[in-house]
Amino acid sequence: MKTCALLLVLASSAAAQTVEQRVAKAPDGSVRFSFAARPGVYGNGGNMISWDGHNRQIDGNWEDRADWNAPCDSGPVRVALTKSGGRITDLRVYVGGEWRTSTSATDLGTVSAKDAASYLLAFAMRDESRAAEKAIFPAVLADSVTTWPDLLKIAKSDQVSRKVRRSAVFWLGQAVGDAATKGLTDLVDDGNADRDVRESAVFALSQRPHEEGVPALIRIVRENKDPELRRKAIFWLGQSDDPRALSLFEELLTRP
Repeated sequence: MKTCALLLVLASSAAAQTVEQRVAKAPDGSVRFSFAARPGVYGNGGNMISWDGHNRQIDGNWEDRADWNAPCDSGPVRVALTKSGGRITDLRVYVGGEWRTSTSATDLGTVSAKDAASYLLAFAMRDESRAAEKAIFPAVLADSVTTWPDLLKIAKSDQVSRKVRRSAVFWLGQAVGDAATKGLTDLVDDGNADRDVRESAVFALSQRPHEEGVPALIRIVRENKDPELRRKAIFWLGQSDDPRALSLFEELLTRP
């Protein structure tokens, strides 16, 4: 009975700790955890993940095949961190499959999607490594988590590396809802933001559904004072095959 009680106390203590605290306490090497994927996310357990009709091939995952078995599934999201000298130096993400038994990896088990997303986005905000850039993707796959406010915060932060900000802008563009589009247009209009980040926001708007993205791009062409951003918006409107874009081009070309 005492042994069972001790195990329950230890389990309760581990559950009370955040993912960040548990990762910090883990020894160097591989640290992995899993969490629920949002609806519409599927994976082959390896280098292919799809969501809402989009497919993404994850570079470098094939070389780590020893980590996983590969049935195609709708989840969970699996994150494998590489920790060296107390720092996270690499990150891999999978959907589906299952971890193979490892005597060296620290497996945190299944954690809440909210806690996982909070950890990953906080890591992206404070770190400038390649791992930080890669941390944003699994965060947006988390079930029942609204990530766009944090993505916008990362995209607008001067304390975050340009690559991480551009990654945040890209995934902000994939977020669902009018609020994400508004965040992107605000970012384009922000004259204090980095030029590359603002151009990434224009591209992200081009990836939104036409009813959201096309009007936003047209407004940039009509109102933004930066000629390079206007050219970018015109280019992506040209790829949209939308009659509103054609009307705009006719208006610009026939303007006296």
